[in-house]
This record gives sequence, structure tokens and C-alpha cells, in this order.
Amino acid sequence: MTNIVGQIVEKRKKDIEKKGYTFGFEIPAKRDRPLNPFMQDKGVILEVKRASPSKGDIAPNLDSVETAKRYQKNGASAISCLTEENYFKGSLKDLMAICKAIPDIAVLRKDFLLEEEEIDISYRCGADAVLLICGILSLEKLLSMTKRCKELGIRALVEVRTQEDVEKVLQVKKEYAETIVCGVNSRNLKDFTIDLLVPAMLKKKLGGQVIFESGITTAQAASTIASMGFTGLLLGEFAARDPEKAGRFVQAFKAQKESLYGKKMLELAEVIENKSNKTRGDRPLIKICGLTRAEDLLLADQLGADFTGFIFAQEYGRNVYGPKFKAMEPYLEKIKAFKVAVITNPLSEEAEQAARLVQEGKLNFIQLHGIPYNKVPEKFLNLPHYFAITDKTGNLEGLSHELKDLGQARFIQDSKEGNYSQEGKLWMAGGLSPDNISQLVKKYNPELVDLSSGLEDSGQTGIKNPDKMKKLFEALK
Repeated sequence: MTNIVGQIVEKRKKDIEKKGYTFGFEIPAKRDRPLNPFMQDKGVILEVKRASPSKGDIAPNLDSVETAKRYQKNGASAISCLTEENYFKGSLKDLMAICKAIPDIAVLRKDFLLEEEEIDISYRCGADAVLLICGILSLEKLLSMTKRCKELGIRALVEVRTQEDVEKVLQVKKEYAETIVCGVNSRNLKDFTIDLLVPAMLKKKLGGQVIFESGITTAQAASTIASMGFTGLLLGEFAARDPEKAGRFVQAFKAQKESLYGKKMLELAEVIENKSNKTRGDRPLIKICGLTRAEDLLLADQLGADFTGFIFAQEYGRNVYGPKFKAMEPYLEKIKAFKVAVITNPLSEEAEQAARLVQEGKLNFIQLHGIPYNKVPEKFLNLPHYFAITDKTGNLEGLSHELKDLGQARFIQDSKEGNYSQEGKLWMAGGLSPDNISQLVKKYNPELVDLSSGLEDSGQTGIKNPDKMKKLFEALK
């Protein structure tokens, strides 16, 4: 696999050898711009960005100053200016021009900085903050560069992506907590893949202010990020493509408060992060769905299921709406697994019951099964939820892309044909059984598997066979 960030850094080192840390630009001898506070309150950083390694040209003819002015007009809390030349088509010239033209807004120099001298240059150019990427800096260098930021009075946006990065940051925080603000990149800089839950996985460990970086393409997604309690959002590509539209992202992020949905997504992120610990091995998460009896529910939880599913849809034989669910309710508090209500019609009475159960905390998530996003009432979107898309509802690739754009970090793909989209982590359902699960997991490497009828005997709809349930967990050891 190509290490893109490694290529960028190596090319940058060669350019520094040829041109020096100023890259051939004439840099002011001293700073002539007042310091602006950087991201002390909740807000959005909008980025001046012409290109990227993943997308190529984004806005090749972008005027850095005019774009930054439009960002400020549209509510940006800070401006990020990319100064990397080869892959992002930025420069120190852009940074200096923005800082001179707009003296009253915080400006971040975003680049792959490697040495303390670059902090000084950034400061003299007018930057109020610099990006320090944990993945390319040793702990010693990170400490030294952060120290220099403190001496100059500017902040460091310290970017993390892994647990190793987090450990570095926590060491830096011991000495320079007031100098740094943490950012988590949803984009893996080695291969430029995006996982919208990675920042959620690391947020709790970092504590304090945390900025969500990359991967946000809609105002709805910005709102979702805010619901998890992130204090900042860095928006790059989609701001540069349409600075005016970026204002809607800003408004959506600032308006959204932390919510039950956001809280549950953070819990989900923690479960996913811990799924490969020593006691579990590398098996996928397991969801046992279509539960209709207390004894099956208790056994699923005892065996180690991560999700338990209850169908609230009267057209299905496993529907538990009414007395069947009432009989299971006394046992719900004992269940460690996530408890999920599956609905197919958000306008139905059973969907209303499912929503009440989630609001009351008796269930944890609603699975919106086979329902297009634009057909879901807002009240369901405000509750903890995820989508399930099926072969019957259309092209899985297209639906997956749409959901990801809308900030849906995880969704089930229900396909007996195996034509799963590769859009993010795979949650797999459809035709799974204890007999084929090992083979399918090896082939598709899913993060989660969802089984229902494959755990039942013929003619026993809704009644799980305990031996088949045990066989499933044995197969996934």
C-alpha cells in the first residue's frame, strides 16, 4: 500500500534542502499583525485549498484572499491556509496575503511542518496557529515544536489518528495543555481512506477541546459531528469548492447541541474500537436479530452478542410489537449488548412504540430498514439510529455513498448476492448462517455480521436454535 503522507514528507524534505524553510519566498523579519485567539470557542475552520492528493484539483484558480474574506463573512471562526506546494498547490505567499488582508480573524498554517524554524516563519508570516501532525513527528520533536509555539504565543493544532498519536498528545498536554488544541483526522493520511467514527473513538481519550477534521461533505453531516460534542470542525474540500455553501455547514454545526444520538454514536465507537482486544480476538461484531423470546435474548447476550435486534414491523413473522415485546421487557436491563428496534415504516404504530422505547432508554438504537433517508421523519433522525440498505431498495454502492455523505458512519448492507459496497466499513447481513459465516468473514472482512433466520430451524420463525447460536460463536472465535 502506498504511503501518501510519507511521499509528501520526503518531497518536502528535498524542497527544503534546495530552497530552505521559506521555500524561496521573502519572509518578514518580524510579525506586524496582532495575535488572534484560535478556536477557544465552538466553531468551524474553513480551509483555503486548491488541490489534494486524493481529489486532485479542487479549486485550481482559487483566490486565497477573496476566498478567506468570504469564509469570514459566512461565519468561519478561523481560516486554514494550506501552504504545501506539490500536492495541495498552496504557498507561504497565500498565508502572508491572507494574514495581511484580514487582520481580525485567526489563521492556521496547515502544512507538514518538521522543524522549529518553521514555527518562527509561520509566526512572522502572521499565523495564529500551526498544524503539527503526530504521525510524522517524534515525541521529542512534538514537544520541542509545541514549546516554541508557547514561547511565541501561538497555538498548535495537534493532529492525531491512532492510539500511538494519542499517547504522544497526552505527554505534550502535561506541559503545554494551554498551547495545544487536539484535532482528529477522519482521513487516514497513508491511504486517504475515511472513517467518520475514528474521531469519535479517540475523542474521550483526548479530553477537552477536540476538532473533527476531514470527511464532511454536507451540512447534515456537520450537524451529526456537533451532536457528538466536538468543539470544532475543519472543513476543506467542500468549503473551497463553494465558499458560500460553506456558510450552511457553519450554521448547522454551531446550532446543533450534544444529543442522545451523539452520545450513543460515541458509545458505538468505543465498542468498535475495543472489538479486537485479547478476550475477543479479531472476530467481527455480532448482531442477533429477530429475537422474539426471552430465553433466546438471554442466551445471545450470554454468548457475547454485541447487538440484539427486535423487529417492529407487522408484515414480518418475527414482529414483536405488542405482547411479545412486553414479555421480554423485564429482561432488558440485564442485557449488556446494544438493543436495537428494527422498523420498516416510520409512520406505523409499531415504529412509534419503538421510538418511545428508545427515548425511555429501554432500547438503544433504531434500525431504519429499507427506508430512504429522505422518507425518514426528523424525530427518528434525532434518535440514536443507523440505516440498513437492501438489494430491494436499489443500488448498494450509490446508497452507501449517499449515507456516508449525510454523516452516517455505519449502516447495514443486506444482500444475499454478496454485491456489497466498499464504501467504508462493512456491516453485513443476508443469507448468513453458522455453516457459511467463517468463509464469508474471511472473504469480505466485515466489521459486523447480522444473523436472524440462519439461526432458526425450518418452520420455526422467530425461535432461535440454541445449538446454532453456540455454533455461530464457536465459528467466529
